[in-house]
Amino acid sequence: MNDTDLAHFRTLLLTLQNELTDQGDSTKDARKTVVLDQQSVGRLSRMDAMQQQAMAKATQTRRDQQALRIKSALDRMDQGEYGYCVECGEDIPLKRLQLDPTVPTCISCASG
Repeated sequence: MNDTDLAHFRTLLLTLQNELTDQGDSTKDARKTVVLDQQSVGRLSRMDAMQQQAMAKATQTRRDQQALRIKSALDRMDQGEYGYCVECGEDIPLKRLQLDPTVPTCISCASG
């Protein structure tokens, strides 16, 4: 992998990281505690609100996991290990990294 490829993947990873942060910030209200006020909201409406809250929390958990994968990929890049399988040390094909720039393993190690 050459310096141009590394710069491309760094830019891509930083862009993904910023998008995740923006998405998390925009859904902060959806993850807040649902208030029990049966005078203004009926029981079914509250159940719907609780379901939406749970889905928003689950989505944020997936965002957090993706953010960790991005951070790990950036750390590997800083250490000069990006693009190499963390299991066997072989090169990860560029096509695999283009599909998911956070992937830490080659296809052989991922399927084994």
